Formats: sequence, structure tokens, C-alpha cells
Amino acid sequence: MSVQYDLEGQKRAYEKWAPIYDRVYVKLLADAHRKTATAAAACGPDILEVGVGTGLVLRHYPSTVRVVGVDLSVHMLAKALEKVREEKLSHVRAIVAMDACRLGLPDAVFDAVAVPFVITLVPDPEAALDEMRRVLKPGGEIVVTSKMGADQGFVAKVEGAVAPLVAKMGWSSDFKVSRLRRWADKAGDMSVIDVQPTFPVGFFKIVRIKKAG
Repeated sequence: MSVQYDLEGQKRAYEKWAPIYDRVYVKLLADAHRKTATAAAACGPDILEVGVGTGLVLRHYPSTVRVVGVDLSVHMLAKALEKVREEKLSHVRAIVAMDACRLGLPDAVFDAVAVPFVITLVPDPEAALDEMRRVLKPGGEIVVTSKMGADQGFVAKVEGAVAPLVAKMGWSSDFKVSRLRRWADKAGDMSVIDVQPTFPVGFFKIVRIKKAG
């Protein structure tokens, strides 16, 4: 059975979020954004950021890298382009509208794919991860940053109960690290090598998934 993507619905939602997104999230996500950029840059100079949004992560990359940012929403991308111009972010080489599940990019061209706070919004996360794996060089890493739920116990039950409410903020308390591990195991040449909690108090996690060299 094919997955039905409500891309137009997502675009409309992002259009509403674009004017206020920075005010809501810039401080809350700053620590996670810095660590995401640092982890991606440590892999090599060529970086793809999937879900670049309004460009909040872009300023945290070192000037020595080359970043291509993609996002579904042209309204979010307009905000990102403003940042690139106003902050003179010369390391940002392109900002392009693309669907994460259908990346119009060549195979094996990036040292890292950064995925900040978008994996839970994608209708088919595994299809998006397949595309990220395709454009990733051997030895490269996918760096996924998101709210990751507990796999078991009381906390897992609570997170499952509040999942609909949290989803309205663009996160999922139902999405777990184990889902990324299952995808990596199925891919065969991918492996989860690190799970790092980040501010606030480990509420968000950064998961590094490495491609075999």
C-alpha cells in the first residue's frame, strides 16, 4: 500500500509558522542547534541540512564547511535566505525547496546529513532516511536531532498519552531511538553510534547514524 503524503497541508502549516517560528524556538533549541552543527561539521566539509526551516542552525556551522539546506516550505526558506544575507553566512552554498523523501541530489556527495527537529514531521521517516543514506558518502553520518520518547516504563506510557498534544508543537513523544536503530539494522550498512541528550535535561536527543566506509 502506498503512503499518501499531505504535502500541501504541510506547506500550509509551515506558512503559518514561518513568521513566528524563530520567536518561539530560537532560545529553547539553541543548545541542540549548536551541537547538531558541531557533530555534522566533524564529519567533513560537505553538509546537507534536511529541514533547514528558517535557518536557525545555519549560523552555528564553522566557516570551513559547505552547507546545502533543503525544506518543503518556501515560506520557511525565505526566512533562511534572509539570515544568509543579513549574517553573511558564506558557508551556505544553496537553499532549495525539496521533499525529504524525494531529494533531487546525486548519490554519495555529502559527508554529513543534519536533520534538526524534522524527522517526526515527515510522513514516512524511513523513506526520508533512505534518501539521506543515498546522498551520504561512505563513512559519513546522519545526525538526527529531535524529541525522542522512552522505549518502556511509566515515562513511555505518559509520553504515549500526550502524543497528540505534543504533535501540535511539531514533535512526537511517540518517536523513539529504537525506530532509528531498526531502520539502521535493515539498511545493513548503517549503525547508530551515539545518542547524546541535550538541553533541556535530555528532553531532546542527538542521534548519530554512521554509514560504513
